[in-house]
Amino acid sequence: MRLLVTHNNFPAQFRHVCEYLGRTPGNQVVFATKNPRKEWTIPGVNKVVFKADGEPGKDAYPMARSFEDGVRHGMGMLRLMAGLKKQGFIPDVILGHSGWGQTLFTRDVFPDTPFIGYYEWFYNATSPETTFDERERSELEKAQLRMRNSAILHDLAACRVGITPTNWQRSQFPAEFQPKLVQAHDGINTRYFTPEPDGLLPPDKLDLPDTDLTGAKEIVTYCSRGLEPYRGFPQFYDALPAILEERPDCHVLIVAEDRVCYSPRLPDGQTYKQQALERTKVDEKRVHFTGPLPYGVYKQVLLASSAHVYLTWPFVLSWSFLEAMSCGCLVIGSNTEPVREVLRHRENGLLTDFHSSKKIAKTVIFALKRQEKLNDLRRNARQTILDRYCLSKCLPAHLSILADAAKDGPAQFTNKN
Repeated sequence: MRLLVTHNNFPAQFRHVCEYLGRTPGNQVVFATKNPRKEWTIPGVNKVVFKADGEPGKDAYPMARSFEDGVRHGMGMLRLMAGLKKQGFIPDVILGHSGWGQTLFTRDVFPDTPFIGYYEWFYNATSPETTFDERERSELEKAQLRMRNSAILHDLAACRVGITPTNWQRSQFPAEFQPKLVQAHDGINTRYFTPEPDGLLPPDKLDLPDTDLTGAKEIVTYCSRGLEPYRGFPQFYDALPAILEERPDCHVLIVAEDRVCYSPRLPDGQTYKQQALERTKVDEKRVHFTGPLPYGVYKQVLLASSAHVYLTWPFVLSWSFLEAMSCGCLVIGSNTEPVREVLRHRENGLLTDFHSSKKIAKTVIFALKRQEKLNDLRRNARQTILDRYCLSKCLPAHLSILADAAKDGPAQFTNKN
């Protein structure tokens, strides 16, 4: 199979597919990305870099800015694809993340190649995501949300089939496009993210040289890409004083970068971490911001977790949530739609009120007090991932979608000739 993959980041959601196809003889995999870091490679995968064709100018019409940015990404990718075609690379199938625009013109360069789109979200002014904070949106804001779907809608019309990671995410797309969308999660490597055989990893075994865990007998963990409202960071941080007061031997590890991924930015360059530190006073010797961690150390944090907190708006579900469950963490999750698709209260985890720091603290304290009595939740969390999200089950689903599409790709015309 000749596969062209594109994602702004590398390898992102396509890591497992590319690793498998890259090491399988007879495949030719090209990954087009904006990430130029040469040290990030996958054996058997030819990584090529494209650049957006400039940026929207200062005089760009505000309502069209996001779509113009998408078109500029599409033009950058178009030039790269034209170069590949000139070199003789004609893919049997194209797999691309939809939303940034780089997949807009795949069918124009390769009209006989089926396009498989990867879809994470569809924006809607009346969706649970938009209404979650109970703030009334202006007509202008609603129109801006609609415009964010422009590139996505083009891709939905052009794709052979679309992939969405969860049923919740699939349900956010217009009903007329849902028959085109297949729910297939990227998959969790359950051999890597597996519980410690002898119980929790002791805090003193954590490879965190700049973090003083002296006296820690319990570890509360929080992991996210950024520190922001969409992932409940303000509510979590405001819950910490009550947790630390009730559990004097407890330390907190916050694994995230001090940045915004999805939420609105604060004025004057302030971050939500700075805002939280000013608003809520905690015992700083027991609350540790680790920043982003190497994969192996991140896994250690999950293995040492006495209670793992995952909070999210009704939005895209994080890998970290499923990785924590795969490690057998005792997960406290927000009682929101994407979490409820996976976590069942008192069966494989605990649900809590996203909006209430008091209730978050109460649920965490409950979990810390009843560690042994709640071990079944840990085992059931692990089993949930094995049953529904294990890579051994998810990867074949993705490969099957690609193989079925490739049968109708350019190779069929070549073979006939």
